[in-house]
Amino acid sequence: MTKILVIDDEPDLIRFVRRALEAEGYQVLGSADGLGGLRLALEHRPALIVLDLLMPRMHGEAVLSALLAQDPAFRILVLSATADIQLRISCLEQGAVDFLAKPFAIRELVARVRGRLGEDASNRRKNRLRVGDMVLDLEARQLLIDGRPTVLPKREFLLLRHLMRNPDVVCSRQELLSEVWGYDFDPSTNVVDVCVGRLRSKIRPDLIVTVRNVGYQLQSA
Repeated sequence: MTKILVIDDEPDLIRFVRRALEAEGYQVLGSADGLGGLRLALEHRPALIVLDLLMPRMHGEAVLSALLAQDPAFRILVLSATADIQLRISCLEQGAVDFLAKPFAIRELVARVRGRLGEDASNRRKNRLRVGDMVLDLEARQLLIDGRPTVLPKREFLLLRHLMRNPDVVCSRQELLSEVWGYDFDPSTNVVDVCVGRLRSKIRPDLIVTVRNVGYQLQSA
């Protein structure tokens, strides 16, 4: 069975999430403090870790940093009620694969877990994402196109990482704002469009398709 670790200081929430994930066929471990969660993660090496930030004994961001320092292949979905945008951005930049704000709908959490665990297993083992002739090395934070390295600034790297994790899926601007910049919603900003433009100049421009009034889609072929 695929093993998932839930680290949260609310035992009721752990039980709630455990029931939902076990109904999907996952094996779920739980810890109500950061230090205990860190130990369980290192001992059991779960396929995915659902991690709250405001934790006793060890803050969630410290747990995130410690785990990724041990092994950048750890897949961590941050779950938190924090309103600190910079903290959310920091978690994503450090290597968290997703961020879901509290309160949340359990169906969305389950869907995100399924999506993250459904990614190509060989890519996970190599800590790389591959779409067509592009390979994104998540540990080295380097893009290879036909084997040739291309340097990407942080935001372009995070944007491409999200698109490559969701090939042929339309990603809304709001979703990209949240994933890459940590914004919940800002209808006045055009940072997504600007960043997509810069990214297109470094890869084959037609790979990222604009979906009018919605967002962008990375084509796999």
